[in-house]
Amino acid sequence: MGSGKTWSAAGLALALTAALAQPAQADGPLLPDLRQAPVGCPGGYGGDPSLCRDWDVCPVADAKAPNGECVTSGDIRAVRIRFTTAMDNVGDGPLMLHGRRSGGSAMDVRQAFQTTRGAQIPATFDDARRATATSMYFEPAPTHKHWHLMGFARMQLRTPGGRTVVADRKNGFCLGDRYRTADADRLPGAVRDAASPEGQLAERLKKSNCGRDNPDATEMFEGISVGSGDDYRKAVDFQWLDLTNVTSGTYDLVNTVNSDRTLVESRYDNNSSSISISVQWPGGAKRRPPVITEAPAVTLVKSCPGTDRCSDQGRQLPPLAPRSGPVHEPTPGRPECGTDASCCACE
Repeated sequence: MGSGKTWSAAGLALALTAALAQPAQADGPLLPDLRQAPVGCPGGYGGDPSLCRDWDVCPVADAKAPNGECVTSGDIRAVRIRFTTAMDNVGDGPLMLHGRRSGGSAMDVRQAFQTTRGAQIPATFDDARRATATSMYFEPAPTHKHWHLMGFARMQLRTPGGRTVVADRKNGFCLGDRYRTADADRLPGAVRDAASPEGQLAERLKKSNCGRDNPDATEMFEGISVGSGDDYRKAVDFQWLDLTNVTSGTYDLVNTVNSDRTLVESRYDNNSSSISISVQWPGGAKRRPPVITEAPAVTLVKSCPGTDRCSDQGRQLPPLAPRSGPVHEPTPGRPECGTDASCCACE
């Protein structure tokens, strides 16, 4: 793809349509497949999702803080449910996104495709053939200071009927190979040879920091290799939904990757995962009190990987103790966000 040849919109559409209709062939692009991992599970987890507990309830004194310290007493101005999310690439080809700007603060983003396994990896914005509706911007917050891809994933709290009650405030993502998926060994396109073009790409994505401390960059590259994923721990800025004004009841917490389908994939039916939770304010109250002195109890009812509806389906969990405050459950071998500002997986 470095020959300088450009694809017309019609030509690319035909090629992508053919790739969607049948397994990847020698003359068709290898498409990624973004799979939303179970909500509250660490990246690369392959066990029972109902056992994942990487979520908690976090009362905060500063409702404006993107990553406020959890408190258990005193002045409580907001209550949040924090949870880890992870997005896998289980497709035939890598997700490759090139950004460029000639002026202004935002970069245009193009998606690139590898033609066949072992083929050249598109290395520049000019080599990427497909324009997208997303963009990249430089996030100056102290725990980031790098370029974020906009709108890669969305988080929502919904009623069992599907009405959105609360939407997330998280807007940017620094994509890279942060972990290996549990089923990577079974994926034909997963990286196995470090010396191959795919292996060299994976090494680049493992080391990627999305242009940290470089707000003047004019080009940027982000992506996820086949058999790898990108995760965001529950303590990351805006990795939460606000429960402050949510009434007592049962809700679906839904996480969706590529929700607007601006990125081309081989399939989209695995882009969402959800959990069903019960929210109960103290004393059996329907709504929050005028002055919050105690967070609502939140209980995990069901986990429903692969779907955006959970309260009316999925496997019912045995009774669990509700959570009404933060629970510190670090993942072994992983730095806690906020203590290691160089950890892209935390951001």
